[in-house]
Amino acid sequence: MLFGPLSRALLPALIALPLSAGAAQPVIEVYKTASCGCCKQWVKHLEENGFAVKAQDVADPGDYRAKFGIAEQYGSCHTGRVQGYALEGHVPASDIKRMLATRPAAAGLAVPGMPMGSPGMEAAHSEPYEVLLVKKDGSATVYKRYR
Repeated sequence: MLFGPLSRALLPALIALPLSAGAAQPVIEVYKTASCGCCKQWVKHLEENGFAVKAQDVADPGDYRAKFGIAEQYGSCHTGRVQGYALEGHVPASDIKRMLATRPAAAGLAVPGMPMGSPGMEAAHSEPYEVLLVKKDGSATVYKRYR
């Protein structure tokens, strides 16, 4: 007999294994300064939302922002990269997941500045902010508003 009772019990789990393994989120590379606490909190937010993060302390995250096609006007304190897209600032994990699912023709997402209430910038009060979809030509449109 090819399959005994134990192997028959394990077969559904073995078949499902590749499906569940494929459900993991991609690795996000993060370029930040060593001393920035809110950058560490953003990394924690990403990890709590299923992303694997490879964080690197660098002298100037702005060098990576420019390298990945994000203009200074959209800048923040850290820059990330995932599957060819740039992530500038405190972008919520849900917006990253949405972008990766829809694959827009863009350089990436940005949350300019460091708005209170954005992931990694949690505080007693929050301020409205926008996540921008930065296009490859340097222009941007509002991807999502947070109030």
